[in-house]
Amino acid sequence: MSKIIIIGAGAMGSAFAIPCLENKNDVTVVGTHLEDDLIKNIKSNNNFHPALSLELPAKLKVEEFNKLNSILESRVDIIVVGVSSVGIKWFVDQIAKNYKKSTSIILLTKGLAIEENELITLSDKIKILLKKKGHDEVNVSAIKGPCLAAGLANKMRTGTVIANPDIKEAELLKKIISTDYYSTEISDDLTGIELSGAIKNIYSMLIGASEGLSNSLASKEIQSKYYLNTSASLIHRSISEMVEFVSHYGGRAETVYGLAGLGDLYVSAIGGRNSMMGKYLGEGYLYKDAKEKFMKNITVEGAQLALEIGQKILQDLNPKHFPLMFSMLNTICENKKLEITW
Repeated sequence: MSKIIIIGAGAMGSAFAIPCLENKNDVTVVGTHLEDDLIKNIKSNNNFHPALSLELPAKLKVEEFNKLNSILESRVDIIVVGVSSVGIKWFVDQIAKNYKKSTSIILLTKGLAIEENELITLSDKIKILLKKKGHDEVNVSAIKGPCLAAGLANKMRTGTVIANPDIKEAELLKKIISTDYYSTEISDDLTGIELSGAIKNIYSMLIGASEGLSNSLASKEIQSKYYLNTSASLIHRSISEMVEFVSHYGGRAETVYGLAGLGDLYVSAIGGRNSMMGKYLGEGYLYKDAKEKFMKNITVEGAQLALEIGQKILQDLNPKHFPLMFSMLNTICENKKLEITW
């Protein structure tokens, strides 16, 4: 039995706790300093999680942020990153004092970062930040793939991939967290897995815009009925660009065709916050207007990522090789109307 601490009580971190717990592990979900009210709400309502609309298992321990230090001071086998990409530095600050090289870190968060004008993965960012705090040996794995939190929480059959440059570490984690409904593949292409899992959010916005991009002269009724030809074309082009993007930044092309790339793109494109934003952009709204009017308090991961890495990508890459990526980056970063050069 492993002792697993999940930092971040949002939908995905809490859903991930369920297969971990069912695999006979000691699991605790600890909220961030911004989630005290959420934790109180969950504990006072029989572990009912409002974002997942279900009761978490009674054996699952759920704690407020003020308990985190004391929990980390005891033996911990695995620390799971369940915070948003903007919270990575905060996460490192919390674990740095008590981190031990024997402790595995599992990264659920999807995203990329810019450090010293270089594009890096979030696992690299964690390693860099922990090294600055005196930790030279850091063991980070990433879990990516088509996994919607509510589906996992309701034990729908789900497939993901665990990546670590040390394939034996990935195999070990597979045994610790897999169940009959939560199956895991393994990979040593950590860079490719993270790149794929992050940029698919940008492309899923684009695919979400398919209706509006299908035929600007057609009525909305006709667009909504017959946009699938356009959607399929955008999926094909998106995968082609993702392959080139991942290869450019050091990942393997074949990784894009797996769960972290094609699989995750499918889930994000057919529904979710990224495709919802894409729908508004396809209808002609500017990003800032759509965010304010329709999604003011909703996190759109693809847009966040575009704002985080957009300027660097626009500098690094050839627009002729990434026309879709450049179209979406200009739409988000420059607040321009979405236009595709077919």
